[in-house]
Amino acid sequence: MALRKVKGTLERAMDKNMQDLVRGIRNHKDNEAKYISECLDEIKQELRQENVAGKANAVSKLTYLQMLGYDVSWAAFNIIEVMSSTKFTYKRIGYLSAAQSFHDETDVLMLTTNMIRKDLSAQNMYDAGAALSGLACFITPDLARDLANDIMTLLSSTKPYLRKKAVLILYKVFLKFPEALRPAFPRLKDKLEDPDTGVQSAAVNVICELARKNPKNYLSLAPIFFKLMTSSTNNWMLIKIIKLFGALTPLEPRLGKKLIEPLTNLIHSTSAMSLLYECINTVIAGVPSHSASIQLCVQKLRILIEDSDQNLKYLGLLAMSRILKTHPKSVQAHKDLILQCLDDKDESIRLRALDLLYGMVSKKNLMEIVKKLMIHMDRAEGSHYRDELLAKIIEICCQSNYQYITNFEWYISILVELTRTEGTHHGRLIASQMLDVAIRVQAIRHFAVAQMATLLDNAHILANNSQRNGICEVLYAASWICGEFSEHLKDPKSALEAMLKPKVTNLPGHIQSIFVQNIIKLYSAVLVKAEVEEDTEVLTETGQLLLDKLPMFVQSADLEVQERACCVLQLMKYVIKLQDKGMKMSDDVSALFTGELNPVASKAQRKVPVPEGLDLDEWINPPPSDSSDEDIGGPMFLPTMENEHRLTYQSETKKGYEPTEKELNEQREQRKVDQMNNPHYLKAEQKARKGSYNDVDGGYIPVSSIDLSVPLHVPGFRTSDKYIQLAKEQQNSGRKSKKKRKHRKGRKGRGDSESDGDIPVIHAVSSAIEMPEGANVSDDGGEDNTRPADDPHRLLDINLDEPLKPDERLPVRTHRVVIDGLKIEESPTPAAEEKHKKKHRKEKERRKEKKEKKKERKEKREHAVNDAGGEPNLLVSPEEESPEKVTPVTINSLPNGSPEQGQAAVEDKTDELDFWLSGSDAASPVKLAPEVTATPAKEVVLTSEEESPKVTEEKHSKKKKEKKTKKEKKKSRDKKRKSEYEEAEGIATPSKEHVSDTELPPPLPPMSSYQLLAENPAIKMVYETRVTPQQGHNIVASIVFSNLTSSHVKDLEFNVLDSLNTKLVRGIGASQHDVVKVPFVLLPNAQNEGQFAFTVESISMPQKLKGTLTYIVKTEDGSTHDKLDFRIHLPCSSFIVAVPCKGSDFAELLSSGELDEKFSTNFSPTDSEFSHILAKICFYTHFTVVEQVDNTASLYAKSVQGHHVCLLVKQLANSGISIDGKSTDSSLITNILDDVKACLTTA
Repeated sequence: MALRKVKGTLERAMDKNMQDLVRGIRNHKDNEAKYISECLDEIKQELRQENVAGKANAVSKLTYLQMLGYDVSWAAFNIIEVMSSTKFTYKRIGYLSAAQSFHDETDVLMLTTNMIRKDLSAQNMYDAGAALSGLACFITPDLARDLANDIMTLLSSTKPYLRKKAVLILYKVFLKFPEALRPAFPRLKDKLEDPDTGVQSAAVNVICELARKNPKNYLSLAPIFFKLMTSSTNNWMLIKIIKLFGALTPLEPRLGKKLIEPLTNLIHSTSAMSLLYECINTVIAGVPSHSASIQLCVQKLRILIEDSDQNLKYLGLLAMSRILKTHPKSVQAHKDLILQCLDDKDESIRLRALDLLYGMVSKKNLMEIVKKLMIHMDRAEGSHYRDELLAKIIEICCQSNYQYITNFEWYISILVELTRTEGTHHGRLIASQMLDVAIRVQAIRHFAVAQMATLLDNAHILANNSQRNGICEVLYAASWICGEFSEHLKDPKSALEAMLKPKVTNLPGHIQSIFVQNIIKLYSAVLVKAEVEEDTEVLTETGQLLLDKLPMFVQSADLEVQERACCVLQLMKYVIKLQDKGMKMSDDVSALFTGELNPVASKAQRKVPVPEGLDLDEWINPPPSDSSDEDIGGPMFLPTMENEHRLTYQSETKKGYEPTEKELNEQREQRKVDQMNNPHYLKAEQKARKGSYNDVDGGYIPVSSIDLSVPLHVPGFRTSDKYIQLAKEQQNSGRKSKKKRKHRKGRKGRGDSESDGDIPVIHAVSSAIEMPEGANVSDDGGEDNTRPADDPHRLLDINLDEPLKPDERLPVRTHRVVIDGLKIEESPTPAAEEKHKKKHRKEKERRKEKKEKKKERKEKREHAVNDAGGEPNLLVSPEEESPEKVTPVTINSLPNGSPEQGQAAVEDKTDELDFWLSGSDAASPVKLAPEVTATPAKEVVLTSEEESPKVTEEKHSKKKKEKKTKKEKKKSRDKKRKSEYEEAEGIATPSKEHVSDTELPPPLPPMSSYQLLAENPAIKMVYETRVTPQQGHNIVASIVFSNLTSSHVKDLEFNVLDSLNTKLVRGIGASQHDVVKVPFVLLPNAQNEGQFAFTVESISMPQKLKGTLTYIVKTEDGSTHDKLDFRIHLPCSSFIVAVPCKGSDFAELLSSGELDEKFSTNFSPTDSEFSHILAKICFYTHFTVVEQVDNTASLYAKSVQGHHVCLLVKQLANSGISIDGKSTDSSLITNILDDVKACLTTA
């Protein structure tokens, strides 16, 4: 034994360690592969040793070689041997090597299950930590299934080090074994409140990663994350939580309102730019309608964009582009900053600024922005960025069906100016725009044809760049426009001659074919004009010109050009032959091209209906057989030209011949010789020549650069500058005409710089397109953006709110107990059977109660819908809003949960989330003993919650005995209270009267708090008002906008003329004339709700405010700008809040003398039913019933500014109504009674 130890020590001393291996590799750079091969042989010898230290040393060297790219899978078993070592230093080496070299296909991983389980339960926490770290890198579905329970056990460890690692590895376990998510999630959720911040951060990280792909499953965790966000100071964890809220807010709109305050505080206070950026992203995603928060975000983003750090500048521009979608006016205020970014040295920032400019254009600033981009394009370096600028200019101009272009002559001039861009690859894009504008804007055709004729006259300039998709592509559009609309040409013969120049044959084949096709159209125009003027000389010259020039197209290498040229040539010969006989051919030739051409819809082909019985996937001919004839390659007659018959605008992937290196060198030398012998070739300056320019062979010619401050001007082209000057003159004249009006009358809405409504549109754009017969006109043509089939997150889309089912328990290892080889079954004792029966009986009772509660809630909801009267009710129901009505339910997660229990648990969690979202400052729900207040059957008590007087027989039959005893106690308490009730001076109270037995009144009529605000054929607006007791000077008008048309309604702007007492709340920094942007687009026949806040100084008088809603209706023919005037009425009763009041408190208030103002009124209501009268008063004017006796009732309410209002309502013998009121303000009580009278006398 001693000799063996000495031998092992000597072997370890002779072995190379990691440092020796690295040093040797660096010293053998010339023969590195040979040296590593020798080292691998030595490592294999070391792995055969019995000494664990030697094996660990060999495994560490293998780990380094694996990092260099060498395969070490052959040593997988040796790595497991080192992993099983009892010494931590060796074990750590083994797990590190396994983490780097093991993968799902490693065969020996099945041997590691028990070893890893043993390490996870080791006393040394670092052994368990090493196992967890390594397992995260090579975990497989089998390992995840077998070790899930052991990892879950570590979640309850007393050491935060292990809890943190166990929480983190759960994410990998869920990805490999999704069935573990539901049983493990409650314990993972508990770790969010772990006392250790590291464990807490780990739990936040795991849940945020899970919610990134399936956010709806984690919406119930919003209250916990909100608490963490408002209490944590860890910026890293705050970033994760805020990212999670950014994914949750689109699913729950109320959550965004809850987050406004904490996010705003973080934006104001944090100095961490990463946290600031995430807060801004969440505000944009969650509360895009909150103008104040958006304005704050824009201000902070400006600071980021102005920062010298390029990364912050890029992020600021990226976030600004997201705000641009919902608040374009807020971003347009920073147009100067965006334009400065175009001069940035970083190309990615310049491209991002270009994207922002796309959304910042309007009718007023379009010409200015395009002009600046054109100047910037002239100075830009690099063809890629120049092409991006050119494409962005066209994209800005043509967006939304040319919405912002007011003068298409200017746009045609811009397109013509863009043709002068050298080396661009967007010639096809420019050509398509020329064609589109000329076809769709009929009023511009005369100007467009003149400009295209000028382009054809200068075709030799553009033909020099004859590469495919180069600038020569504009000749395709120029020739087609001149031919199709030849009636607008002043001199069609000159255009015809320009198209027949020999230089045209250098153009690509598809452009030559269009030239040939439109030559005959121009000839038709010349023929008509000459026959009208009886100019036989022109007829003869033109015909002979075509006969002489068309053969050059017949000789083209392009088959399409050949075919068209041959047909046109034969047609010309036939026409000239008939002309020689004295016949007039103008009508016959022009008849070939009669008719209007409309553009074809982009989705026309995919919308062609497939005929019945046609299978597009079926072979037309029998499929080719696998015979040897296919091996015979090559064409039969002529070599095929792959790209000759390709469609004009079809993208191509050209495969050309690739010469060898020797051929390239020969071509290069030959080119140099040709350049030296060519006297017209300008040679580059040579470094060897420093002094003299006089060379013997005259090969050097000095070249000086010409500084052109003004670009070269091609005669006949119109520049776009004159249109910009004309637009400025029109704006100045418009301002002068409005000066007198401004002094006499205040402006409404935004200033002139912000409005596009007063800019006249000179040319109309046609929206007519061609569609195939029987085409489906739906706009569905996009692809289904589903996740890939191998995405592991697809399996994690699991409902986590349902209780666990019996088959969802994690597998637990159990020992099989066998006694004498017999299977023993325990028979239940009678006591156990009785206990089981009792438990089963209680379970049935619990299910029955939950079913009845669910049915009762459903009946209340249905009754509330019926009471809404068909108007849209977009508010949370009073039961959800009132904290007093919410009773939290304790969920017992039983393993054998029934479906009814699962549904109840889900409903309870939803109720808890609704409770948290409904109350702005609501405390966490506490389970309280319910206070039972019973009312005798002969009394009818109506409250502002619109309680239904209809009571089913089933509800009365339930718990009859309990209710009877409670009613008797209630009666005794009521009698005692009535005996102490004193009648106040000046107002009668209905006490001490005998209550007769009466039947239940008939059902209440339908009622709705929404009132019609304004309506026209396009828009309908209804509104209701809301107040909160905490904000005594604020009132919110909730307006429902309904689109009555079949078109989109966009750019809604809401404005109200403020009064001295009432003002509309606008954004930060906005003036009283600024409009409020409605943050949505109304879809056809749809509706949406917007909320607008007002500040009110005094509530004692009703308020009537005039307002205007402006909007744009986008139809197929174009966009129409319109407005809708309205008058919003804020009665005094809208500032009243329904507050419950006890009878004793009501009597004390009346007798205190505090209510010194009185007012009375008598009138005849439209409804004679007293219960209906009380219901209407409570619903429309927000009162609560304190006490009712027969046809007399006491009512109480309180204003948002603290005024007490008490009413006594009596029904007279003649079915009239008498109302006596008391309050602290005479005008307030007078106006409130007027509101009560109005609601009862209006049908």
